[in-house]
Amino acid sequence: MHKRNFLKNAAALALSALVSPAVLARAQEERFLRDARATPLADGPFSLPPLPYAFNALEPHIDARTMEIHHDAHHKTYVSKLNEAVVGKPQEKLPLEQLVMTASQQPDAIRNNAGGHYNHSMFWLLLSAQGGGAPTGELASAITQAFGSFDKFKEEFTKAATTRFGSGWAWLSLDKAGKLFISSTPNQDSPLMDVPGIQRGTPILGLDVWEHAYYLKHQNKRPEYIAAFWNVVNWKEADRRFSAGRKG
Repeated sequence: MHKRNFLKNAAALALSALVSPAVLARAQEERFLRDARATPLADGPFSLPPLPYAFNALEPHIDARTMEIHHDAHHKTYVSKLNEAVVGKPQEKLPLEQLVMTASQQPDAIRNNAGGHYNHSMFWLLLSAQGGGAPTGELASAITQAFGSFDKFKEEFTKAATTRFGSGWAWLSLDKAGKLFISSTPNQDSPLMDVPGIQRGTPILGLDVWEHAYYLKHQNKRPEYIAAFWNVVNWKEADRRFSAGRKG
């Protein structure tokens, strides 16, 4: 019996050695997605906004499976955990943006999940199948004024996204003086938060550089994902946010 079990375990180990880490990771994410879709959203004031385009709309730059998992599993989880964290508390009556702006006063469960919900809700709108290219209008002029040229801006933004250690976001934001700046934040933090060490401002453009945003297609090659992002940036939405931010 012991010999039989030994042979069975040895065979299983040998088989698992033939399965690539990417295949194992994909199977894990498939299970995560299936479980997330089957789990009802926790009751509360916040809901998961629908993706404003088909899952495959951004291909070949961002693949459909990544969009499914990113939206239906990761974003849904942030919304559900945020509802669990605020129900029955005074924060239940506050709008999402207010929770984010007062992050330093919130417990970690609210800060992290409110940040995740806010960041992702914005991120989906900043991507478009008709995106890419370069901005026009007021935003284009402001980028040139702040960074010297659009190419210089892309270089600096790409550096911020590439060098963000671990999970986080890269941002183009508008400060109180009406000037654009580039920054990056860890985890689900954003420039909107009143957290020490974060340069505060109104986010205009954000890029999610958590591994779940790109590893199914790019594995650990974050620079490939960042390069692909420039092909789907929704500059119309970024320009709208810039105009709104200037008006206060």
